[in-house]
Amino acid sequence: MFLPKLGWLRFRKSREVLGVVKNVTVSQSSGRWFVSIQTEREVAVPAPTGGAVGIDLGVARFATLSDGSYLAPLNSVRTHQAALRKAQQAMSRKVKFSNNWKKAKARVQKRQAHIANARRDYLHKASTTISQNHALVVLEDLQVGNMARSARGSAEQPGRHVRQKSGLNRSILDQGWYEFRRQLDYKLAWRGAHLVVVPPHNTSRTCPECGHVAAGNRRSQARFACVECGYQANADQVAAINVLRAGHARFACEVSGAVRPPAAGTHRSDSGVAQCRA
Repeated sequence: MFLPKLGWLRFRKSREVLGVVKNVTVSQSSGRWFVSIQTEREVAVPAPTGGAVGIDLGVARFATLSDGSYLAPLNSVRTHQAALRKAQQAMSRKVKFSNNWKKAKARVQKRQAHIANARRDYLHKASTTISQNHALVVLEDLQVGNMARSARGSAEQPGRHVRQKSGLNRSILDQGWYEFRRQLDYKLAWRGAHLVVVPPHNTSRTCPECGHVAAGNRRSQARFACVECGYQANADQVAAINVLRAGHARFACEVSGAVRPPAAGTHRSDSGVAQCRA
């Protein structure tokens, strides 16, 4: 491959280039070079296969599906946290901008790239499996930035349980929920399927049997027990079931025209509840 200013470069072609080449991007990350080729071609949108599923995203379980199955979290940062901290400490002991400091910095960047690549690989495998087996996927519209906001507070009003909240924030950011949603969006669109996003309000507090809503329904992180009818189940699965029902209501509104759907791909909910508007 010949590129201006770089000359001829050898590269490993990991897949066949399909369509008309429109753009070639060469990038470098942690000492490794990558070539991204953008092409244009016509693709027939297939008919979606599979049923509908609601997904509850969390930390103890990365994703709990409404059918009862779930995906365990990868926790990429936690897995490599000791090695990353050791590399960062070694870099901090070097004279800044010296040759040894640059070598130590390269080792830190390599470790960080490894963590990011492991997370990205996990998310791609998970999103591919789900998109291949479902025609409709419903997610909660989680505001990750708000959920991972610091609890430190100020000098006048210091926060409470700061250390515990800091650990929870790291776990939340380690999951990659937004990237998972982004990948599901375009992979489902490729297969003619749909992604519906609904508000997360009370999904884990609403009984799927009688509809009673109460904070006391969720007895613990993993246990749901309705105070009205006594229905019991895993709390994450209950949330996934409620997410699916809200998604069905939202999608039915958009198909009927009661709510004007957005651009192709993700169907977003801009109201507090998934219900039709006149």
